[in-house]
Amino acid sequence: MISPAIERLLYLVAAVLFITGLKNLQSPATARRGNATSGIGMLLAIVVTLLELEILSPAVLIAGLLVGSAIGWWMARSIKMTSMPQMVALLNGFGGAASLLVGGAEFLKSELRGEAISVDTGITIQLTLLIGAVTLSGSLIAWAKLQEVMTGKPITFPAQKVFNALIFAAIVGLSAYQLYTPDSLLWPFYAVCGLSLLLGVLLTIPIGGADMPVVISLLNSYSGLAGSMTGFVIQNDVLIISGALVGSSGIILSQIMCKAMNRSLANVLFGSFGATVTATGKSAAGLTVKSISVEDAAIQLAYAQSVIVVPGYGMAVAQAQHTVRELAELIEKKGGTVKYAIHPVAGRMPGHMNVLLAEANIPYDKLFAMEDINSEFDNCDVAIVIGANDVVNPAARSDPASPIFGMPILDVDRGKSCIVLKRSMGAGFAGIENELFYAPKTSMLFGDAKASLGKLVSEIKQL
Repeated sequence: MISPAIERLLYLVAAVLFITGLKNLQSPATARRGNATSGIGMLLAIVVTLLELEILSPAVLIAGLLVGSAIGWWMARSIKMTSMPQMVALLNGFGGAASLLVGGAEFLKSELRGEAISVDTGITIQLTLLIGAVTLSGSLIAWAKLQEVMTGKPITFPAQKVFNALIFAAIVGLSAYQLYTPDSLLWPFYAVCGLSLLLGVLLTIPIGGADMPVVISLLNSYSGLAGSMTGFVIQNDVLIISGALVGSSGIILSQIMCKAMNRSLANVLFGSFGATVTATGKSAAGLTVKSISVEDAAIQLAYAQSVIVVPGYGMAVAQAQHTVRELAELIEKKGGTVKYAIHPVAGRMPGHMNVLLAEANIPYDKLFAMEDINSEFDNCDVAIVIGANDVVNPAARSDPASPIFGMPILDVDRGKSCIVLKRSMGAGFAGIENELFYAPKTSMLFGDAKASLGKLVSEIKQL
């Protein structure tokens, strides 16, 4: 048993570690340290809680920590970087499930013992059940979309928003019934859990693959809010603090990414973007693309003084980040400079491109956010686009009829020349033609990104 003073002191230390870790996550250069700092804080909070409440014996506690750490280590080592968004989605779901189980256990314990639940505690429990269940089922749908177990396109049906509103109203009504009636019936509890799980599914299926970064960030926020609600239920200060930090930071990140797409959060959640491809926007009829050979592309890159690499999801799919680094090192040996332009919503989760490039040991000071790099495209000799599409489409600036009009993009078309690595001329998630591909300064290098980059590396070595 830990004394109350020591317990609160250790909880305070854990909270400080959470805040410090979150601050370090602001920069790729300190993100790894921030992750480790937050992990230490969580470990401290878990150990203190279990020892203070005498839930487990020290031997069982150590065994649980070893087993959990082993599973986490195995997941981190075995999951491919291209599958990291799916893993993050699942971890968000686990957080929601934990809150749902704890909130449900507290409710059932009080009901089965015949103990009265205060109104404020009862409201908090109902919020824990709702947010935890929505996070769990919503995260599983996000995982299924990212894993391509189900279609990544929006799934809609008539009167979907009305149906969702009715389900939410039913959840609120059943929650109120449990709070204000003395009956010890358990069917409303199970109904709330079941309807909340269904609501999580229905809120996530109409969101398309292009909006997955926002969805993952939002679900992460939900898991934090659910954890914070759970902290109020079990009166655990450190859980309240950590949950609030995750919840607020997730909302802020979601808003930042929505701003990067020139869309509101409501439009992302309820707009079913990409459900249908309309005839709006300019047509590619009569336009032609200019292909380039590996040899000619290698010559351009080898003798370029300034090269800007624009990574996209295609780089992740091809697992080409290590070959990108090798190509950049060769260009730098030839006397050129290489920088990387990162769009906020490139990839399938927040920071997806940063994670992949960091894994390839590309220096952090070469990664530039959109607002910091756009002014440099005018003086760029070659911009090389690797699997990016909508985030470099000039239609966002020039075509008011385009679905992405007004979305901030990387100004790749303003460079002196552009080489696009792409498998085919297929449209991006917005389902529209990319004007960049038909521009006079653009050359297309078709094929798998990793294979094409490997050939470029071989050619440049011979120059």
